[in-house]
Amino acid sequence: MYWQKRLNRGNPDAKLEETIQEIFEENDGNYGYRRIQIALNEQGVKVNQKKIRRIMRKLGLKSVKFTRKSRKYNSYKGTVGRVAKNRIHRRFVTSVPHQKITTDTSEFKYYEQDTNGKPVIKKLYLDPFLDLFNGEILSYRISEKPNAKAVLDAQKEAIEQTADCPYRR
Repeated sequence: MYWQKRLNRGNPDAKLEETIQEIFEENDGNYGYRRIQIALNEQGVKVNQKKIRRIMRKLGLKSVKFTRKSRKYNSYKGTVGRVAKNRIHRRFVTSVPHQKITTDTSEFKYYEQDTNGKPVIKKLYLDPFLDLFNGEILSYRISEKPNAKAVLDAQKEAIEQTADCPYRR
């Protein structure tokens, strides 16, 4: 009998659903459950955040502004161009200076203040050329974008410095 009586009962949260819908639409869909809870508290309505989240899920309301879009840098572009032969075969040690040289691009994040004094995340990319004989850095470039120009400039400088090597580099 309890369930039969319950089926005929109306939605007890109908007014709250309308209020949440209005707050969400007034703010162009940028409000999540936390800001909606603050707005409801300002109106004098005390509601648990779990109930707000449940109602927002039921109504299909989801904030689109505060989604995580950050992704790590990935230089892999698929099979583009020509793949060089593997001449090192995981032999990363050599007894001849300037024979084996490696490179890699590393991304570094740092904070900088803008004109308003707010911290802004910036990125730098380091392209070093390393001699496997003794771990010496032969040349490097630091750039704000991961472009080929920085790598090629550092490579040109490394080639000039290792011109004295009698073996194949």
